[in-house]
Amino acid sequence: MSCAGLVPVMRLAEEAGLHELVADAVHIQDPPVPSTGVNPAGKISSVVAGMAAGADSIDDLDVLRHGGMPELFGGVYAPSTLGSFLRAFTWGHTRQLAAAAREFLVGLAGRTPVLAGADQMASVDIDALLRRVYGHAKQGARFGHAKLGGYDVLLRGLSPLVATLSTPLAAPVVAATRLRNGAASSVKGAASLLTEALSTARAAGATGQVLVRADSAFYAGKVVSAARRAGAMVSITVGSSPARQHAIGAIPDDRWRPVHYPEAVIDPDTGELISDAEVAETGYTAFAGTRHQHAARLVVRRVRDRSREHGELFPVWRYHAFFTDTALSTVDADITHRRHAVVETVFSDLIDGPLAHLPSGRFPANAAWLVCAGMSHNLLRAAGSLAGRFHAKARGATLRRHLVLVPARLARPQDRPTLHLPAYWPWQQAWINLHTAAASPHRTA
Repeated sequence: MSCAGLVPVMRLAEEAGLHELVADAVHIQDPPVPSTGVNPAGKISSVVAGMAAGADSIDDLDVLRHGGMPELFGGVYAPSTLGSFLRAFTWGHTRQLAAAAREFLVGLAGRTPVLAGADQMASVDIDALLRRVYGHAKQGARFGHAKLGGYDVLLRGLSPLVATLSTPLAAPVVAATRLRNGAASSVKGAASLLTEALSTARAAGATGQVLVRADSAFYAGKVVSAARRAGAMVSITVGSSPARQHAIGAIPDDRWRPVHYPEAVIDPDTGELISDAEVAETGYTAFAGTRHQHAARLVVRRVRDRSREHGELFPVWRYHAFFTDTALSTVDADITHRRHAVVETVFSDLIDGPLAHLPSGRFPANAAWLVCAGMSHNLLRAAGSLAGRFHAKARGATLRRHLVLVPARLARPQDRPTLHLPAYWPWQQAWINLHTAAASPHRTA
């Protein structure tokens, strides 16, 4: 039985209210096939469980029925049924599921330390990526810009927009997602998605300072205004412009301070690793003359251009600037802004997992798949944050040969998953400890 570890994970999902949240939010009326819209909560639970077990396509969801899994889980839907269910989605149903996913994260944060330290400081990072697809029948597939092997290329694909939530003590989780066509600009829909992510962050316990970080593709008045309306600070890279160049040129030479990064970072111009640079700041008014005008400061990092083969007559610098309204020092603001790259770890996890493919030909089905991928990612993060509480006890458990035939069983009377443990099992006490931890609200210090 390869996926027995799904039992504590799905028990945590049940305690966080996955079934109730989806049942209350998603209502599929008049689907193409009447049976496909029945019990959306049970079907979404099956999709999330399959993704947690490694499924990256609809056919792979059969992992829940493989080998001895039917002895552990009852009432699991067939991949063909789940595929028909996802194809019955409209864009409105996807938005309903996205609302349930955000509430699910709130439930996980209330029962686990997945967002430890959020009451002090939290960061919301927003970014987009392009997932390549093949064939002309895939709805929403368009040619968009992507970087492959260091080169900018055009690829046919779909563009997920993702906002993550993290703290200095906790790894990032997915706060909000939205699928766009492959040709969509990065900033399309970013303001409304950011509003949803910040609302989720507050509900999940981010009662302290919240910092919104993004790259230059999201330097737009609507994005900054959305963050400010929610009471969040911003740290957003500024693209090249005459106003930015004038502001940088006005910085006196004696204002530049050296900065040494704790770890080497990648120079976006050359792709090389750098460990030191110089930073300075100046006052700056973003989007002057518009209704989104906002005055704060422009923090500038400059790196020596050492690419010249025959030396240089005078120093040549490359400049990178970001707009921020934090109270951090110039050096600390630069180091904090560089940590926006944490969103790439989430992209890596999703691409190596359920987002290896966008498996359906229908755009709303792929949008729902993206939402489920975020839910699965958050569930595994939350389960991992609890693992340390009982791992030491579980390591001492011994397996008796005759107990292999006495697994736990997850039955589903009246379309509601229920876990039944045997009278004795080596891991029983460890899993009960996990259940107890998940059932009691977690309070951060």
